[in-house]
Amino acid sequence: MRKVAESTVARLSVYLRQLAELEREGVSTVSSAALACRAGTTAAQVRKDLSFFGTFGKRGLGYSVSELSSELRTILGLGRTWRVALVGAGKIGAALYDYQDFRRQGFYIRAVFDNDPAKIGQRWNGVEVRPASELESVLRGEAIDIVIIAVPASAAQGVVDRVVSAGVRGILNFAPVRLTVPPGVELKNVNMAVEMEGLSFALARR
Repeated sequence: MRKVAESTVARLSVYLRQLAELEREGVSTVSSAALACRAGTTAAQVRKDLSFFGTFGKRGLGYSVSELSSELRTILGLGRTWRVALVGAGKIGAALYDYQDFRRQGFYIRAVFDNDPAKIGQRWNGVEVRPASELESVLRGEAIDIVIIAVPASAAQGVVDRVVSAGVRGILNFAPVRLTVPPGVELKNVNMAVEMEGLSFALARR
């Protein structure tokens, strides 16, 4: 299979959200131009992105909203339930746990960890905050697929090393630090400061 750029995958997620809105609006078909307009791109880009994964829609008729939505969910791996663990029960961790879109898209946080005695033992909608010392055993026991890292930068690499040693192959990192993982482990970084700096750069050049 051809390597697909991260920017393409990001646009697929945008298309999926726009298709969900169209379904809620009762729209059954959509053209590449209309989908592109809603997604902030071009019709040519929509067609190019989808062409990586097959042939969709019919010339002159556009795409079936429900069918394309189903196809994109499969492409993005959303046709199954993903077991997720959260390391870090601070403010960012709490906000991530409460993010409803995770559950709607099939990502269920099954375990939460922290090393703060004041947080350990708290229950978040039935999920107990566990001590960080139990990390490896719980990740293996719960067959966790993805771990979200929401710890201070100084602790992040150590946590990632433990997560990898427990056999987890998907990591979403919110710590503002560059992390290293071995081949075969997928690491995605979310750096809010970098995103804000990108906005400030764009605004300063207007």
